[in-house]
Amino acid sequence: MNFGIEGKVALVTGAGGGLGGAIALSLAKEGARVVVADVHQPSAQRTVQAIQEAGGQAMPLDLDLGKLDELEAHVETLQSRLGPVEILVNNSGGPPPSAASGVPSETWEKHFRSMVLSLMHLTDLVLPGMRAQGWGRIITSTSSGVVIPIPNLGVSNALRLALVGWSKTLAKEVARDGITANIVLPGRIATARIQQLDEARAEREKKPLEQVIQESTNTIPVGRYGRVQEYGDVVAFLASTQASYLTGSVIRIDGGLIPSI
Repeated sequence: MNFGIEGKVALVTGAGGGLGGAIALSLAKEGARVVVADVHQPSAQRTVQAIQEAGGQAMPLDLDLGKLDELEAHVETLQSRLGPVEILVNNSGGPPPSAASGVPSETWEKHFRSMVLSLMHLTDLVLPGMRAQGWGRIITSTSSGVVIPIPNLGVSNALRLALVGWSKTLAKEVARDGITANIVLPGRIATARIQQLDEARAEREKKPLEQVIQESTNTIPVGRYGRVQEYGDVVAFLASTQASYLTGSVIRIDGGLIPSI
């Protein structure tokens, strides 16, 4: 199936990591020109190299989502070079494990700035170009914790949920402009982040890591952790021309993990 996004400019944040990198690669395989944005440039360069080795087009962008005052300049630079951003994938790293109570206000402010406010601001910066063309895709990656809060991820559960309400509201505002806005949320996808969370749980519960992984796997109907490519490919479909009537939705890529309807 041809997704109809060949030559379109895609900006993927956090694209040096497991999920972001997989999304960038999936978009590039469909012919998109991908801007690989990440604060850790060696990771961004690895994603760019993987895309180029697969025959795709990509360029790195040194982007720190915690520095809101620099976002506008970054967007102006890349759009002057490549043209308007037509596909925006909002993807940020998660905060350290924490309870919901007793978290210093400075911690809430720091992560709200980098995980929520930055993505909203970045979206506002690329929307004019999308509106001018009458076409755009805004896809925001969150967490299964927005549906079923994950124990010991209090900050993540709270802040990522804010993005769901924002995206749903935005979808209605931009629908007549030919722009869609959707949320994707991963279940247990095999990434370094999941490895860290499993290790933290093993230490917290005084269990062998292998036991923690097996217990987690047992809760997934398909019986395994997801592969990053599976996540990236769903995002690529949401960016496609075929997905033009799919907006304001929350797409679970979780192997059936989340028990609620």
